[in-house]
Amino acid sequence: MNLGLYGYGPPRKRQWIVVDCGVTFPGPDLPGVDLVLPDISFLEEQIDNLKGIVITHAHEDHYGALLDLWPRLKVDVWMTPFSAGLLESKRQGEHNAPDIPVTIFKPGDTFNVGPFSIEAIAVTHSIPEPVSLAITSPLGTVVHTGDWKIDPAPSLGPITDETRFRAVGDAGVLALVCDSTNAMREGESPSEEAVGEGLRGVIEKASGRVAVTTFSSNVGRIRSVAEAARDAGRQVVVLGRSLKRVIDVATELGYLEGLPPFLPEDDFGYIPRENAVILCTGSQGEPRAALAKLARDEMRNVALSPGDTVVYSSRVIPGNEKAILETRNLLIEQGIEIIEDTDALVHVSGHPRRSELKKMYEWVRPLVLVPVHGEAAHLVAHGSLGAMAGIPDVAQIRNGDMLRLAPGVPEIVDQVAFGRIFRDGKIVGDDKEIGVVERRKLSFAGHVAVNVVLDDRNDLEGDPDLIALGVPEFDARGSLMEDIMIAAAVEAFRSIPRQRRKDLDLVAEAVRRAVRAAANSAWGKKPVVTVFVTQ
Repeated sequence: MNLGLYGYGPPRKRQWIVVDCGVTFPGPDLPGVDLVLPDISFLEEQIDNLKGIVITHAHEDHYGALLDLWPRLKVDVWMTPFSAGLLESKRQGEHNAPDIPVTIFKPGDTFNVGPFSIEAIAVTHSIPEPVSLAITSPLGTVVHTGDWKIDPAPSLGPITDETRFRAVGDAGVLALVCDSTNAMREGESPSEEAVGEGLRGVIEKASGRVAVTTFSSNVGRIRSVAEAARDAGRQVVVLGRSLKRVIDVATELGYLEGLPPFLPEDDFGYIPRENAVILCTGSQGEPRAALAKLARDEMRNVALSPGDTVVYSSRVIPGNEKAILETRNLLIEQGIEIIEDTDALVHVSGHPRRSELKKMYEWVRPLVLVPVHGEAAHLVAHGSLGAMAGIPDVAQIRNGDMLRLAPGVPEIVDQVAFGRIFRDGKIVGDDKEIGVVERRKLSFAGHVAVNVVLDDRNDLEGDPDLIALGVPEFDARGSLMEDIMIAAAVEAFRSIPRQRRKDLDLVAEAVRRAVRAAANSAWGKKPVVTVFVTQ
């Protein structure tokens, strides 16, 4: 997830802007969590000096945290028309989402935010209207690339604006803050036009239905699928809320002009099998997405049959391998053919490879390279490439580093608070505030609730009541786990002297420890245990 800050001025009067405000998605270590957001506590401390937020494009890892975090900041936001359209569509779909004031800009525009003059430069990426930012202050210009690539034939224009980058470079560039995602891959990325031809070949060759799953924000890919389907005499059915939202916004802005209408799920049954193309979410194996539901045969009106084809027009995001494999295997068991980018040119990355990075260096000729947007291996590889290309200074930074670009030699001058917070249902907070720490324990070892009732002489009023969730029914010898834990609770209570049983907290803690120990002895795990003691 991306959230970068640029500041100008002395420490106590430094004015800040935010570039991008994204999310990432939780793994199995965060049970129940919906979204992972950046911790903005440092920004909240600087709120009086925060001048605005600028969004480079509408991928979730660059703008997806706005609705949750903007209420804490309440500053102006600058976005392109497509990004603003997607934000508004998301806002309408979420209960009590804030109405964020947005200033619209387009590639080629220049606008001022606080002490900075910002020029938006057109680039190519896997979404409409991505921009790089030339951020100018009295101490020089920084080029923040955002996500970009060089594609001479994108399915949606414009192409990366080499002329403008060269002009900015001629005027002098202090630093290039640059995308590192593909810094370990040699050569140049294939064109989106070539991917369109690859998809066309797969769809024309298929005898049954074709389902294509891709990132919902990739409007160019959506257009390529729709054109290939049209030319093959097929109709496109759309499955997935995020895809429908993107298609609505893209249609309104004219990016899907000239295409036949996309059909809703209810129309699927009227399309002959050989004429159907299904465009669906779920490329990363998300269990609630359309493709996973198709694989489990859980869709109400849509199903696949043996001999149909599923095309993964996407890359695997690290961490999603297992979920993707599970979905693929379910499809294969149904006799469905799987096509990936190793089988045909059905996907290409939206990020620059090494030859493209070298071209950017030649265009802008920065004094400093700051590799960003990548894991440690990508950042280090990008830094080495820049140094070999002759860039005078390479600044390796990590989360929380405050890098002084000027005046003087680039230097990390501070470490500020950073981290992750979480959206869990309607609540946003850290792991303790939303209870995910305890939730991890529950997911691992279950929960036991014990109710101990005392009579007026502080003796047990019958055996304790016990309810166990997520705990085995029997131990390895066949004894009931509940009986084992109840016996431990009774024994622990009876070991307490009568005069000390008036201390109900002491009774509860003794029973809790005994039940956990008994479960651990019989099972090998310690469940979360809650004890209630009443007289």
